[in-house]
Amino acid sequence: QLQLVESGGGLVQPGGSLRLSCAASRFTLDYYTIGWFRQAPGKEREGVSCIRSSDGSTIYADSVKGRFTVSRDNAKNTVDLQINSLKPEDTGVYYCAAGQGVCSSDYRNFGSWGQGTQVTVSS
Repeated sequence: QLQLVESGGGLVQPGGSLRLSCAASRFTLDYYTIGWFRQAPGKEREGVSCIRSSDGSTIYADSVKGRFTVSRDNAKNTVDLQINSLKPEDTGVYYCAAGQGVCSSDYRNFGSWGQGTQVTVSS
């Protein structure tokens, strides 16, 4: 099974930025569709962004459009999520997940998951 590791989370003030990274060892992430999800305490896991394997097309949740950008760094074998203009409601554990085919915001379409990285937005 593909092993994914997220990094880059932390505590940031509202309006700040973070860059999350999803890395894999022994597998080339470019072959997979990668989704980013987040889960806040007491809430369901929410898909926030996805980048497709075949053509690099992306999707974003309405709540993050214009603030989040997903991209691949093939040299580093990572998929990164740049998050800007952070809001308190962005707080949660952020996960990356690998799947195949078209992008989806449904976590059930992704079979391999990282352990997550915590993002806390607070003043």
